[in-house]
Amino acid sequence: MTSGGDAPGMNAAIRSVVRTCAFHKIECVGIYRGYEGLIEGDFKSMNARSVKGIINKGGTVLKSARSKEFRTKEGRMKAYQVLKEAQIDALVTIGGDGTFTGAMIFNQEFGIPVIGIPGTIDNDIFGTSYTLGFDTALNTVVDAIDKIRDTASSHNRLFFVEVMGRDVGHIALNVGVGAGAEEILIPEENLGLDRLLESLRRSKQSGKSSSIVVVAEGDKIGKNVFELKDYVEQNMTEYEVRVSVLGHMQRGGSPSCFDRVLASRMGVKAVESLLDGKSKFMVGLLNDKMSLTPLDQAIKGQSKINLELLRVSDIMTT
Repeated sequence: MTSGGDAPGMNAAIRSVVRTCAFHKIECVGIYRGYEGLIEGDFKSMNARSVKGIINKGGTVLKSARSKEFRTKEGRMKAYQVLKEAQIDALVTIGGDGTFTGAMIFNQEFGIPVIGIPGTIDNDIFGTSYTLGFDTALNTVVDAIDKIRDTASSHNRLFFVEVMGRDVGHIALNVGVGAGAEEILIPEENLGLDRLLESLRRSKQSGKSSSIVVVAEGDKIGKNVFELKDYVEQNMTEYEVRVSVLGHMQRGGSPSCFDRVLASRMGVKAVESLLDGKSKFMVGLLNDKMSLTPLDQAIKGQSKINLELLRVSDIMTT
């Protein structure tokens, strides 16, 4: 099942889980609409042919939905009864923090073995250097910023480009470096309004006629990116300022080769971990090897910003 926000690579992970089950001669059942579908018994038997032609597709063929009912003990009891009637012995859940929290509680209450696959473009899950969809989102955002820069340089404008990331700056930091942004604003580093102005003035004095500032949606410098725009316009009248909020376009699109390969590896690891008697773990990529992290650590732990990349960004924006 897939749950929470969609991410490119989820379909590739579904495909991998189904085909690994087929390889080991295990019956595989797809659960539609996440925990909502689990409660309602919205199931479909899947075999190797059921997942043909989906490795290159964004989104999730199993759909996703929020479930208020699953947050209640009664809702989870109903889901357990539905699973037992369907003779389902274990769950592979693909998603983020909320998905894993639901899976862990479900396991604690009813003992159903669970393994999680991290699927979120934010890359904010502890226990893996990459989550499914992160690499694709980076490529999507860099491509968009490259196009925005064409307009910025043509009109001598300053663009604030807001990217996703909730409370973390992984997307902003990586695309900021990759797209050659003049400044990068992330929640982990409070640049401050005065230092932002100082940086923009240095860029202007060095001969730059246009600038791109990448802003993580969780950045705390201003209430929002539009307040930042107003502040800069009031204090730097020489700049014509525009805002571009990239929004949900970052979550869509065909997954990159990296995400397809990662999803394939994670799906195999998830199924074979269940076969080995493992439960309450998340599969992840650490030092280019598949690893297992306890679900509670994956949920409670904090993914750390890449300090080396942060230093690189400081040097590149000189």
